[in-house]
Amino acid sequence: MKPNTQQLQELTTQVRRDILRMVHAVNSGHPGGSLGCTEFLVALYQNLMDRKPGFDMNGIGEDLFFLSNGHISPVFYSVLARSGYFPVSELSTFRKLNSRLQGHPTTHEGLPGIRIASGSLGQGMSVAIGAAQAKKLNHCNHLIYSLHGDGELQEGQNWEAIMYASAKKVDNLIATIDLNGKQIDGSTDEVLPMGSIKAKFEAFDWDVLEIKEGNNLEAIISGMKEAKSRTGKGKPVCVLLHTEMGNGVDYMMYSHAWHGKAPNDAQLETALSQNLVTLGDY
Repeated sequence: MKPNTQQLQELTTQVRRDILRMVHAVNSGHPGGSLGCTEFLVALYQNLMDRKPGFDMNGIGEDLFFLSNGHISPVFYSVLARSGYFPVSELSTFRKLNSRLQGHPTTHEGLPGIRIASGSLGQGMSVAIGAAQAKKLNHCNHLIYSLHGDGELQEGQNWEAIMYASAKKVDNLIATIDLNGKQIDGSTDEVLPMGSIKAKFEAFDWDVLEIKEGNNLEAIISGMKEAKSRTGKGKPVCVLLHTEMGNGVDYMMYSHAWHGKAPNDAQLETALSQNLVTLGDY
């Protein structure tokens, strides 16, 4: 049985605690975007994706997820661990020497749940499209999900891949864009204005929908189910997910400052007091 909304919320709160404690422990990492995407990844792995027990790199007979903006690895690692891919206790090794939990996910460490190395931005779309086409070649009806940062769309091979996906009718792909309007040096509009991302994807002949409440579990589940209903109709699907960077920690929200900065001891205690333990810390 899938967890109910209360159980999903409790997991979300615990994942936030994991993110904060992981980044604080090594004074390194990216809490802002991780906190902003917590509800999305919890909903994806606990409610939306059709997953098989265990981990098989080929992923035949199940939905697959690819994280393109790999710097938000803290939320990815926490959700993977709390979804049964590896022991929750291993979260304590984040960014430490000889850890499988590198600052950016890598495949050579053999960490279950990690399908691509995503340290360099702007590449995940291409990988997701390739996996989606492999599904078709294997006559597998399962879906490919991917997550990308809005600032990430400023670089890499994104637009070449976006053009390719529609031209080749890769309609078993749901690519979600985390629209928080912030990146490491400021707002996306200050760094490099991109205009209407929705209009750009539509111009590239994608089917685009928006989730305005990207930090609301029920809104995410409803919106992603709508996205799933639009697959298989000749167009790739893009979801514009409106989130708040640093969501759940009041002093981290509404600013780009916590994109890649760890809280100190006092800041950690304040943040944890706003996200009380639910499932138990690692």
